[in-house]
Order: sequence, then structure tokens, then C-alpha cells
Amino acid sequence: MGISQNKQIVREFFEAGNRGEMERCIELLADDISWTDIGTTRFSGTYVGKEELSANLLGPLFGQLKAGIYSTIENIVAEGQVVVVQSRGKAETVDGKPYNNTYCHIIRVREGKIYEVTEYFDTALTNAVFGT
Repeated sequence: MGISQNKQIVREFFEAGNRGEMERCIELLADDISWTDIGTTRFSGTYVGKEELSANLLGPLFGQLKAGIYSTIENIVAEGQVVVVQSRGKAETVDGKPYNNTYCHIIRVREGKIYEVTEYFDTALTNAVFGT
């Protein structure tokens, strides 16, 4: 796949998330996805495989949000298999706290699937909203 196709796959991932189509998001991930959240938050760590990612990151995080995270892509740059996305996320916790974070995702795409993500974000904000 070429650079433009890789960028389109990543765009589709974010757009599906904004529509609340989590099944489509999961379809766009490779079975052996490796997803790393940096820092020392309760969500930080590396999750390998769709099941571990869903059970240990997506479920616990999205279970505390009213309607997921709406992402606005500010910049998307790609070279080869690597797609870098700068974005802003907007969300609200189930108890009404705003969770509006900024992100930089380093994403690798292989054979039409996202197989590696490193997610950089404001960890102090995450700890303030969700606790450590």
C-alpha cells in the first residue's frame, strides 16, 4: 500500500471513532496490534492484540466517558508505513468532567491494517481527570 492509502486508513479509523463505530475501528486494526500509551497514567502501557487492547484500555477508558472521544485531526503526515497524526480530543466523563486532551499518534500501517500505535498525550490531564 502507498502513503496516500495508509493516510486514508488512519483517517477512516478516526472518522469511524467519531461516528461511534467501534466495530469499524477494531476492523481496521491488525490482529497483532501493539498499542502503547506513554507515561505513568492508569492507562499507560503496551497492549498487544485486539482482545488485550479492548479489555485493558478501550473498555476501561471508554466506560468512564459519556460518548467516547471526538477527535479533530489538525495535521496528518506520512512516509512509508508511518502515519503521524496530531489531534485534539473532546470528551466528557460519566460524572460530567471535561476531558479535552491533545494527542500525537505515531501509527504504522501494514497490508491495509493499523499494526502499531504509540500515543502521546497530556498525562497530567489524564491523571487529574481519571486518577492515578
